[in-house]
Amino acid sequence: MSFLLNSLIVLITVVLMEGVSWVSHKYVMHGWGWGWHRSHHEPRQGWFEKNDLYALVFASLAIVLIALGTAGRWPLQWIGAGMTLYGFLYFLAHDGLVHRRWPLRYVPRRGYLKRLYQAHRMHHAVEGREGCVSFGFLYAPSVKTLKAELQRLHGGRLDRADERSGD
Repeated sequence: MSFLLNSLIVLITVVLMEGVSWVSHKYVMHGWGWGWHRSHHEPRQGWFEKNDLYALVFASLAIVLIALGTAGRWPLQWIGAGMTLYGFLYFLAHDGLVHRRWPLRYVPRRGYLKRLYQAHRMHHAVEGREGCVSFGFLYAPSVKTLKAELQRLHGGRLDRADERSGD
């Protein structure tokens, strides 16, 4: 029973982390934390960018939770494990698939991965921190929905969005 419960806690944490990440991305990274995140919206110089500090913050939180949990504060280790799993999925999807920060050069042609890829490209279609769409990392609204949102926010200036979404 405890294996199932612990596994459920990990999976629920992964799902909740998408919400935490969405809020963090929209209101922290595109808000008062733009100083770190700006580097992610500019051409990267070298292997790392200042935005990578956010990954260190989230990883540190996960490590602390795992340490507290293994010291007897159940279920913190499983919450930390869920955060770690989310971070790994983020690394694969965001850093690998979308931004190609590792050697695989796969561009999805259909399905969920294509939608995720296009949604994040549309997030970067807007220069600066204002007027962006699609703040999730593993959930992606449809391209049609995002284009309508960009249209509403920018009144017809969708050239970069069309170009970057892969349509």
